[in-house]
Formats: sequence, C-alpha cells, structure tokens
Amino acid sequence: MSLCETESLENQAALPDVRVSRKGADRFQNGHPWIFRSDVTDTSKATAGDTVRVLDHQGKFIGQAHYSAASQIALRMLSAGMEPIDLAARIAAAQSYREQVVSDSTAYRMVHAEADFLPGLIIDRYSDCIAVQALDQSMDRALPAITAALQEQFSPRAIVARNDAAVRTLEELPREIKVLAGSLDAPVEVDMNGLHLEADLLHGQKTGVFLDQRENYLAAAYYGGGKGLDCFTSSGGFALHLARTCEHVEGIDSSAPALAAAQRNAAANNLTNVTFREADVFEILSGYSSARRTFDTVVLDPPAFAKSRKQIEGAARGYKDINLRAMRLLSPGGILITNSCSHHMSEAMLLEIVAEASLDAGRSVRVLERRTQAQDHPILLTVPETHYLKCIILQIL
Repeated sequence: MSLCETESLENQAALPDVRVSRKGADRFQNGHPWIFRSDVTDTSKATAGDTVRVLDHQGKFIGQAHYSAASQIALRMLSAGMEPIDLAARIAAAQSYREQVVSDSTAYRMVHAEADFLPGLIIDRYSDCIAVQALDQSMDRALPAITAALQEQFSPRAIVARNDAAVRTLEELPREIKVLAGSLDAPVEVDMNGLHLEADLLHGQKTGVFLDQRENYLAAAYYGGGKGLDCFTSSGGFALHLARTCEHVEGIDSSAPALAAAQRNAAANNLTNVTFREADVFEILSGYSSARRTFDTVVLDPPAFAKSRKQIEGAARGYKDINLRAMRLLSPGGILITNSCSHHMSEAMLLEIVAEASLDAGRSVRVLERRTQAQDHPILLTVPETHYLKCIILQIL
C-alpha cells in the first residue's frame, strides 16, 4: 500500500460515521449529492458541520459528506472516495472554468455550490472584491479556511460574507452581512458587457447584482428595439442593455434604493434614453393597458413566485397574469422576454403558462430562443436544482 493510500485511510478512519438507507445511497449513486434526513438511519458521533464518512445500509463506505444537524438535507456529498477534501483546490478549479466561459465582465459567479462540487457555497467575484455565501453548517464552519484560500489565490481588496439568505434559517445559522477580510465602505465598480456598473456587496440584492442574467442581457439587446419596458428592473440590468438598441426604455421597480442605483448606472454610461419609475409592476401593466399604451419590447424578470412546491399553483397564476398583461401592451411583431427564477417552475410549465396567456390575449406567439442562466452558473445534468433560471424570448404576432 502506498503512502498516499495509507494517509487516505487514516483520514477516513478519523471521521465520524453516518449510515443511510438503501434509498439514500441509491440517490447518491444516481448522481445527486443530497441525502435527506428521512434516509439517515444512524448519525453516530456526528455533530453540526462535520465532514463525515457515509455508509450504506450494509455498512459499506460510499463516500464523504458534509453533515447538517438541522436541515432536512442532512448530507451533502463531497466525494465517492476517501481522499482529503481540498476546498482550496476546488475553488481554483472553479475559477479555471470561469476563465474559459466568462468574457467582457469583471463580475461573475466563481463558485456555484453543488455545480462546482462545493455544496452549500456561493462565491461571486466583483472586480477586486469577493462576496461569499455559506448556506449550510459545514461551509459556515469552513469560512476561515475559505477566506484564507481566497486571499492566497486572488489577493482581493475585500471579502464580504453575504450570509443573509433565508436558507440559513433552516440550518439554524444567523442571517448576517459582514466583512471577513480587508475593508469595504462603498459599492464596487465593475464592467459587464461593455457597461460600467456599481455593485453594492453590503446592501444590494443577491450578492450585489444579478450575475445570472449576464448573457441574457446581451440577447435582450440583440432582439430588442423601439420603445422598451423593463419590469422588475432592480438596478437596471435589462433596461441599461436595451437602451443601447431601443429608442427609449422605461424601467419599473418597487424598490427605491435599487432604482437609485439604476439611475447612477445610467449616468455612468451616459445613457439618456432610459428612465426609471418606482411603482408596482402589476398595477403599471394594468394601467398602461387601460391607457392603450404600446411597446415594442417588454422584459418580465420577476422575483421567484414559487419558493416551494406548495406555491406552484399560486405562482402559475402570477406568471400568467403578468405575461397576459405584457402581451396586451406589445405591438405586432413586438418582443417579449419573460423570465422565471423559480426552480420549481420548469421550462415546460412556463411555456404552457405563456401559451395559455397568449390564447387569452388573442395573440399568436413565436418562440425565438429558450435560454437559461449564464455559463458561470453551471448546470449539472443529474442535479436539477442547479437549473433554476428560465429565459424565453418570444415574438408577439
């Protein structure tokens, strides 16, 4: 036996054991890294945030995992082998992939949790600063090591923990935002698709800006033209890109701070043909329809209407409502760019809802493109949760 194999065995023996049912083991063998609490039969001496050895119902070793003592996702598998888990090496591998797929942007997702084999960990890069989200007990415990790895590999000006995601409550972890290294007291300037934007890592939505729509912004600008309407504009992502190809764009959002950032972004790029309005999108769409206003391009990018399977029925009504109202505003030949970031709302479901809306609106609809999140948010084929964003580009006839 080699020295490497001996060290691996010693590493494995030092970890607590967790035994799972046949169902739990089969789930991992079929390519999914989550094992639910209902499939855990014995936790032995495992404590919150431990890296553990996972044994199947017969006591056979099947891999290593991060263990949560609180969440219904009890185990997040890390490896089918017994080698030491090197978080720094996995971060470096994730960055190497981004160097292949990201261009013309200093803001991108560096680590996309399970899709980069770092379950429960999000790392977003904003120029010379980094935002981190630890979404489970193990990654929260590993934050000092993660911070050290990021400092060594990238020497960032600041590393911010955006640990304000609701999922941390399920892990019995505090929701908080804090600077882990360096200093930061103002938004960070980034470049994206030729635009200069500000990213507020301490107070902005998500970890600063909506990085997952980066490639869809370009697609919207390609198809868009004439009079544009960007609904749920936030800090102006779609609106600012559309302003480069549309005569005029109006961005609507209910968040005053987000709209203030959008205004600053427009000014930074000398875009004078875009205006922003604080309002409820549903009310605006209804009012514009009553006033018989028309647009040539409409973007719908709402927040997730369905955050669980139980909310699907209500979410479907919401998606149909806004798509129906948008179609009534579009001129013949107009472009509708409709999005859903609800994982539980599949692309097939969204297309069916949009089709129903088109029938109610009395409009024929042509599908121009079916898109998803940017490539720096990779999708693993056997992990459907990694595919959450749907972007459908339609022509209304």
